[in-house]
Amino acid sequence: MDERDYYIEKPETKRATYNCPKCRQSSEFQIRWLRRTKKRELPRGASDYDRAKFAKARDYLVRVDDMLYCPNSHCRHRFEIPNSQTVVFV
Repeated sequence: MDERDYYIEKPETKRATYNCPKCRQSSEFQIRWLRRTKKRELPRGASDYDRAKFAKARDYLVRVDDMLYCPNSHCRHRFEIPNSQTVVFV
């Protein structure tokens, strides 16, 4: 059984402020996340191993966007999101 069978997935956006590393301009960006919420019940046909994994499962967010573009019309530099956190437990 795949781990995604334990969760309900919903897209979500959050606002964050980052500085462009090239022109140093600060801007606010819409960052896309995928919220994985644990289902109420375990799917049918689960083994004992799957039941143990489901019992330990928690809600979490996975970041979808990795790269951003500077909104400055003279720069337009593409840069990676500075913080390395791609998964957040809720």
